[in-house]
Amino acid sequence: MALTKRGEIIVRHCTGKSHLLRLFFPHFSQKRALSWRQNRELVFCKNTKTAPNSSQALLLEKVGVALKDHKIEEAWYIFKDYRKSYDIPDCSLINRLLTGLSYSPEPQWLRRACDLVFKHWKRKSYLFHVEVLAKLALSVARAKMPVPASMILRLLLQKKYLPPFDILNLVLLHMVKTEIGTYLASNLLFQMSDCYQHITIRGSNLRNKMKSDTIIFNLVLDACVRFGSALKGQDIIEFMAQSGVVADAHSINIIAQIYEMNGQRDEIKNYKGHVDRIPVALVPHYRSFYNSLLSLHFKFTDISAAAELVLDLDKYREALPLNVEQRPHLVSVGSPNLKSGLKMRILPEQLDIDRTFEAERKEDLVAVRDGKFNLTSKALAKFIYGYRRIGSINELSRLLLSIQEQKASPGGNNLFLCVINACIGVGWMETAHDLLDDFEFAGAAIDSSAHIALLEAYYERGMLKEANGLVKQMKKSGVLSSCFDETTIFTNVLEKAATSEPSSNMSSAVEYSDLTKMLVQIIEEGEKSTPCVHYELNASIYFFCKAEMMEDALKTYRRMQEMEIQPNEQTFAILVRGYSSLQMYRDITFLWGDMKRSMTRDNLVISRDICESLVLSFIRGGYFERVMEVISFMMDHKLFADKWMYRKEFLKLHKNLYRNLSASEARTEAQRKRLEHVREFRKWARID
Repeated sequence: MALTKRGEIIVRHCTGKSHLLRLFFPHFSQKRALSWRQNRELVFCKNTKTAPNSSQALLLEKVGVALKDHKIEEAWYIFKDYRKSYDIPDCSLINRLLTGLSYSPEPQWLRRACDLVFKHWKRKSYLFHVEVLAKLALSVARAKMPVPASMILRLLLQKKYLPPFDILNLVLLHMVKTEIGTYLASNLLFQMSDCYQHITIRGSNLRNKMKSDTIIFNLVLDACVRFGSALKGQDIIEFMAQSGVVADAHSINIIAQIYEMNGQRDEIKNYKGHVDRIPVALVPHYRSFYNSLLSLHFKFTDISAAAELVLDLDKYREALPLNVEQRPHLVSVGSPNLKSGLKMRILPEQLDIDRTFEAERKEDLVAVRDGKFNLTSKALAKFIYGYRRIGSINELSRLLLSIQEQKASPGGNNLFLCVINACIGVGWMETAHDLLDDFEFAGAAIDSSAHIALLEAYYERGMLKEANGLVKQMKKSGVLSSCFDETTIFTNVLEKAATSEPSSNMSSAVEYSDLTKMLVQIIEEGEKSTPCVHYELNASIYFFCKAEMMEDALKTYRRMQEMEIQPNEQTFAILVRGYSSLQMYRDITFLWGDMKRSMTRDNLVISRDICESLVLSFIRGGYFERVMEVISFMMDHKLFADKWMYRKEFLKLHKNLYRNLSASEARTEAQRKRLEHVREFRKWARID
């Protein structure tokens, strides 16, 4: 009996019922056999009956023996001899050959296995067992060949076959070890989504499992962070929200880093209220999340928000119970003020302790010691630089006093000394003196070496007035308690000042500590950093694009140019995706012109991610001259292009465009040029 359901063919009890099968398949004959597979595909296997002594049978037998003896090379060359004279053999032998090739550690045999599949797939896809292809994809991915691995996975997805999750996870795990593999794995996620929508095997259990399985998304998101593919990571975050995938603790940390890379502070703040309520047992795992949020506060030069975050990190956390109900919370992706905004389902308490991702290992600004958050030297240096930049040294003093009280600093009891010495080390004597005054006024215990180091720096630079004032202060505070102490200190200070070389920037009065080195680095970075207004304007453009208020987004973009703030890649990416979502492809051509001018005039650097958005938008809009311009740019800059994705988009929208029209038949010069660009794209994408 044979029956069909939703485009799938279910075959049962075929023996002796060939007359029924002919009703469904007119070309069915007794020389074909039917194979029932778990994915309910109808697979025809040719039954090649040949005479026992024929050369064909002999070659097939030799191939089988070689495969049985694991002589892959011998089996392959016998198979090649067979193919010179005969048609491709039955599916059993082909799949045995593919299995043997897939176990080979040598890339050349894996390539030949892939070439065999690609060559015969279009006409004879029924020959290949999907389980064998899934294992071949894993072997190819393991051999660091992400392009053929992605092609095999796509062939399986075209047949609506979903590889087992353990195999799929392993394939992607190996693919994302390379930059190109990460790019292809990201695009595969979106194709898999389409496959999940159509799979009907055994009800909806498979789709439900996919929604709860975040490992695949975490693997790809983590790779996006490692390879700096922030725009692609943003797409995947939005896709997770659309498809209902539940983000776990790993996801939240990685998502936070993508937001940090994109300068999206408001988005990461949407998660903070939920992460703040995690129990103390999970605190160490969220170091990366708070690191990203603190980094964004610094990028926005919001030092007060950064200080508030640092002081609130450990408050009230120990009293919080573990959420045993494990019910997902909803978090806005983008502004919560958008009526049509996406919602991400999150479980901050859900954590796989046996799995870690590279993006979570970063101890940039925040570290965890004994279950408590601690600031790194880089974070302290950023606070010193930030407060001095806005002229609020008294606020810096208050922060340091509070941190010292909580004992959450890398310097321990020597925090004040470390900070004062760092300021002296970079030549900020006035700042060091102000801090010293604030600490003494607050009654904090200050090591006398801080006074002596500052005094040495004053004498070294010939700042005698300031030195005399400090001496009076030292006497008043009791640091100089006797004439002997004063004489000894002055003798040592003057000797060091006499032997040291005067410097306008750095002081040799203190050791060049880690904090001092970091402060020097932060000062240099601060001179080259992106102005905070840039992030704020990008955030406004992003909001307007998501709210479909493109006129306001364009006004903000023009205002940015009037303020002589050069739009960066993030600015253009937001606008391109905003226009594309509303099918306003003509406006994207104008943006592309602006981008080309910025690349020439202002050294704008654009990534593969935004090039992909441009190509897809221009294909959808039918602007093939622009398509080829972007593709030429990618080729010139050696940016990998996913031809399969572009080919699929073209065939979906323009399959028969100018297919039978010759250049001589073009009515206008514009049509002739468009025909030329369409043909150029067809040739590049290997269509037809």
